[in-house]
Amino acid sequence: MTYFRAIDPFPLEASDHNRLHEFYARLGQGTLSTTRCAGCGTTAWPPRAFCPGCGDDRFTWVDLSGEGHVHAFTVQVTGLPTGFDGPRVFAIVKVDGHRVFSILIATDPACVTLGQRVKLVPLRVADDAKGQPRWLPAFAPA
Repeated sequence: MTYFRAIDPFPLEASDHNRLHEFYARLGQGTLSTTRCAGCGTTAWPPRAFCPGCGDDRFTWVDLSGEGHVHAFTVQVTGLPTGFDGPRVFAIVKVDGHRVFSILIATDPACVTLGQRVKLVPLRVADDAKGQPRWLPAFAPA
């Protein structure tokens, strides 16, 4: 089967497609990171190739703790994207002051609560067209 981008729901993480490829490389190593503007020092989530505050396009990478708490969540039972089993818990996880939209794994949806402590568990998804692994941030109960 040949690779067909139109049916691939995951981001292109390789450096030849994405200036923020470092985020995915670090995520694959178990580290949640984001960008810090070299101009004004602001950190942003999601990581950005330019600062939304001052417009500078120079940035450095900063690691986040990888632990946080559930700020909000919803449980989706039907209508999930291809490749995702249900029910799926989508959550906004507060990590070091940033609100990270993610999924919760390894948990019973009926047991999720607001304020619940969670930790980063990177989720490996379908490999890219060149067979390189791809990752999405996911969280599990701490």
